[in-house]
Amino acid sequence: MILLNTLDFSLPLKNPVIIFSLVLFIILFSPILFQRIKVPHIIGLIIAGVVVGPYGLNLLQRDSSIVLFGTVGLLYIMFLAGLEIDLSEFKKNRNKILTFGLITFLMPFTFGVLASHYALGFSILSSVLLASMFSTHTLVSYPIASRYGVTRNLAVTLTIGATMVTDIIALVILAAISGLAKGSADTAFWVRLGGSSLVFVGLVFFGFPVVVRWFFKRFTDSVSQYIFVLAMVLLAAFLAEMAGLEAIIGAFFAGLVLNEFVPHSSPLMNRIDFVGNALFIPFFLIGVGMLVDVSVLVKGTGALKVAGVIVLIAIVTKYIAAKITQRVFRLSAVEGDLMFGLSTSHAAATLAIILVGYNIIIGEAPNGEPVRLLNEDVLNGTILLILASCAVSSFQVEKSARTLAQLEESNNAAPTEPSGERILLSLAYPDTVVDMVDLGLLMRPRRSQVPVYALHIVSDDEEDAQEALGVKMMEQAQKQAAATEREIVPLIRHDASRSNGIVYTIKEQKITSVLIGLHKGYSPASFLGPVAEKILASTTEEIFVYQSRQPLNTLARIVAAVPPQAELETGFAHWLGTVQTIAKEAALPLVFYASAATLQAIQALNALDSSLHNVKYVGFNEWDDFLIFSKEVKANDLFLIVSSRRGHTSHVRQLEKLPYYLSKYFQDNSFLILLPQQPLAPEAATTAPEVSFAGTETEPPTRGVGRYLHRIFRK
Repeated sequence: MILLNTLDFSLPLKNPVIIFSLVLFIILFSPILFQRIKVPHIIGLIIAGVVVGPYGLNLLQRDSSIVLFGTVGLLYIMFLAGLEIDLSEFKKNRNKILTFGLITFLMPFTFGVLASHYALGFSILSSVLLASMFSTHTLVSYPIASRYGVTRNLAVTLTIGATMVTDIIALVILAAISGLAKGSADTAFWVRLGGSSLVFVGLVFFGFPVVVRWFFKRFTDSVSQYIFVLAMVLLAAFLAEMAGLEAIIGAFFAGLVLNEFVPHSSPLMNRIDFVGNALFIPFFLIGVGMLVDVSVLVKGTGALKVAGVIVLIAIVTKYIAAKITQRVFRLSAVEGDLMFGLSTSHAAATLAIILVGYNIIIGEAPNGEPVRLLNEDVLNGTILLILASCAVSSFQVEKSARTLAQLEESNNAAPTEPSGERILLSLAYPDTVVDMVDLGLLMRPRRSQVPVYALHIVSDDEEDAQEALGVKMMEQAQKQAAATEREIVPLIRHDASRSNGIVYTIKEQKITSVLIGLHKGYSPASFLGPVAEKILASTTEEIFVYQSRQPLNTLARIVAAVPPQAELETGFAHWLGTVQTIAKEAALPLVFYASAATLQAIQALNALDSSLHNVKYVGFNEWDDFLIFSKEVKANDLFLIVSSRRGHTSHVRQLEKLPYYLSKYFQDNSFLILLPQQPLAPEAATTAPEVSFAGTETEPPTRGVGRYLHRIFRK
């Protein structure tokens, strides 16, 4: 009882433990409660903020902690929008984005100025500022679209880009009106604003990538990477404010920069989504609700009249703008509704503009009261606009995103992956497990049901030590996969021969694609190693041999060298589909070097995948001068070499020197050797061992590529 007497239960609550506990329970139960009555969880959090806020039960005060977490939550929304956007689609549709941005700004702005001046009686200056306020929008409902997996739809891309357009125009108008009211909007002011903005853009888009790539290459710890990403987002937001722009623009630009470094299927992306949706974004939504003063409904008709006009103009004109854009660009009705839903919510920029206008004093009334550019009725009406627009936005996005997701699912109902597709990762070294798992998971599309197996062979001569090592590697592989919300099937097999163990596993599990790490201490004379060579000689499946020199998320491109007549091979479409999947999941541009006929076949298959962008095709026939690639392949490229088993149509004699080239000229590059699915050549007969290899196995390669490489370098 003495302890209870020492606790302060007065309202608003002041104990930080109780405050944080209450907020967490709100975050936990509000979505559950409101979803049961078919109300979007975002509205549930906003209404919860109204109830517990200073204008409701007064349980919580909108103090510095709520403002801090809420600010980070808003920046997080804009950061996620930039991070999840399809950059190639964004660049390709920049004209459409600009068009929609101008339409969705000018429609509310034009009618807003007229309504504010003639219906509400405000001055031209006040009317322009008020109209610019509800011409902007905040992506409050973006998490709903993200939850339904439609963030890469063109409608979402256009709305995200339009957010930047409307915010920039509104902030320029705000700066101009603020300067006019204070008498400082001279030429020097605009020169400073333009110069600082250019410096900011240069720092973010040219300086940030260098720093990010440097950090990710040297620090692989998951916690460090997440803290670094969050710090870069906040730094970009701060730099934007220093340049005279809004912080949300900096956060969005940071998302665009980090887009290529954070694969959508990576553990880092999973952590970014988790922390944002579990903590920061809910804090922002609760903070928005705490701004709403429902008592303005009974304080007179001034605020209600202002609220009625701006809510009507803001929502109706945003709807008209979305529908005009839908018809101009021939989008579906559902996509038009989704654009309306995303672009109709007002929160951050709206509140910022109104507060600035409210704090600008342009004179003094006869009774001594200050005359503000925007009065208290406008401030209260804006708060009601935030509540009403967020409600309309949440309901509309929930409905449209669900419908769009169902349509996309029905359109993709036919299986896009071959039945029986299975991927095997052969794990031999603990320090390569993370890289192998990351690439192996990228070989299958997100939400795919293709199983991925991780295999470690325990040889009889080192059974106890090898089994303990295998268990440790399987645990590490499963942990890495779980971080991406995926699963890996662990397999530990005992066999006298590692190569035989892998070959038999391929047959028993009906594996279609095998990923093998390049063995340590390789040299031209023993490049692939006896294990990989025996696998190549004994199987017909698709084989990848991988050397990782840097994390996948720090790569800039995939440069693929494809031999002539590769399109005539049995496994051509299969391996090309796998490479497409890796490129899309890792968000990496593709560059194909091949003969004209092969490029034509590759381009024809790529054209069937509408989600594949940023692909270049370069004619290449100089296989006698393979070292041309030493100039074409940059430090941050993944070099993909498509080869062939000996005796097949696409076998290129010059690639028999591949071990020498890779060992000497591409030692510091990440590369991937791809042996497509091919039947064993009839002349690839088994021969007796000719020479002993270093390692635990002594059998030389017996067939195909391995046999030929062995003979070449023995000489």
